[in-house]
Amino acid sequence: QVQLVESGGGLVQTGGSLRLSCAASGRTFSSYTMAWFRQAPGKEREFVAAVTRSGTSTVYADSVKGRLTISRDNAKKMVYLQMNSLKPEDTAVYYCAASEIFTRVASDFGSWGQGTQVTVSS
Repeated sequence: QVQLVESGGGLVQTGGSLRLSCAASGRTFSSYTMAWFRQAPGKEREFVAAVTRSGTSTVYADSVKGRLTISRDNAKKMVYLQMNSLKPEDTAVYYCAASEIFTRVASDFGSWGQGTQVTVSS
C-alpha cells in the first residue's frame, strides 16, 4: 500500500481557485491509479477525478468537468487537483486515493489520505 497526505484546502469565495496536493510515500507510486474523492456533510463520498499511472489519461465527474484538473508527478510522488471557478456546492472534505486498477469506484481504492477541507463561500 501507499501512504497519502493531502494539503492545500481552505476557505475561498465563489469563483476562486485552490490547488490541492497529495504527497505519497512508497516505492511503487507510479504503479497506482490516483484519484480525488469528496464528501460533503450529510452526503456520501463521491468520485471527483482520476489519473492513470502514467498521467496520460484522466476522467472526471460531470459536475467538475472544465473546472477541476487532476495531474501527477511520478518523480515527486505527488498528485494535484487544480480547482478553478469554485462553487458553494464544491464545499466538502477532499480525499486522495490510490488503486491498482483504473476505476472511479471508491471500494476499488485501497489507500486513502486523511482528507483536506475545502469551503467555498457564496
